[in-house]
Amino acid sequence: MSTVPLVCVAVLGLLVFGLGLAISAARFRGPMNYGMTNPSDFLYRLVRAHGNTVEFVPFLALLFLYFAGHQPSTTTLALIIAATICRCLLVIGLLAWPTMARPNPARFVGALGTYLCGGALCVALLL
Repeated sequence: MSTVPLVCVAVLGLLVFGLGLAISAARFRGPMNYGMTNPSDFLYRLVRAHGNTVEFVPFLALLFLYFAGHQPSTTTLALIIAATICRCLLVIGLLAWPTMARPNPARFVGALGTYLCGGALCVALLL
């Protein structure tokens, strides 16, 4: 079994659970803002980073685990690594910039890369 996809699944899992823990900690420290819409509020950006992550990570993890058990090609491994990096970039793009009101390069590359790598992995699954 290839270990690269397993490491990538672990990284994505750490993103999901780490972001969830960070949200809980932020809510514990400050007021419980549930209906936030201010794109500059850190808790709002944290919630969006977590929400966006849990929208994509489960399916990516399934793809990664499938390929881990089926001797993935070098190209497939590169796509798995790139998809993982893109998910991390998206989170960085949501948290490191002061607002979500304007696009930034990390968010753009992270989102586009997720779509392209995820789509390519789905095509690879059919081949």
